[in-house]
Amino acid sequence: MTNTQIILSANTLDIQACINWIMSPESGGIDVFIGTVRNATKGKTVLKLDFEAYEPMAISEMHKIASQAFDKWPVQKILIHHRTGELQVGEVPVIIAVSAAHRDAAFDACRYIIDTLKQTVPIWKKEAFEDGDVWVAAHP
Repeated sequence: MTNTQIILSANTLDIQACINWIMSPESGGIDVFIGTVRNATKGKTVLKLDFEAYEPMAISEMHKIASQAFDKWPVQKILIHHRTGELQVGEVPVIIAVSAAHRDAAFDACRYIIDTLKQTVPIWKKEAFEDGDVWVAAHP
């Protein structure tokens, strides 16, 4: 069994399956980040988001980020799942989960992974508003 699980998919992400995969008897701490589609950006009502990715490079970059996190912190397992396609308000476009013997490593690695993913992975989102659509990088 590998200690990394990376998925880029148009299918709905399964939060419980992610938590089940990341858990292990060695883990004293598990940190899970679940990104959801919010209903507003900069005071404008969001109707939906559409995510597109350059898949080969996105998968490669996510593996690179996971490898960097393993090098920086004593973590045991890393999971990175990201959706593509059209998502409605309340749906989940990203799940990051990290397990470690101690919570500090899990928290620090999880934050590093989501922050770095948003900066370096070729995933783009289009925000649909009542008055039109806007393409933006998948940044907060």
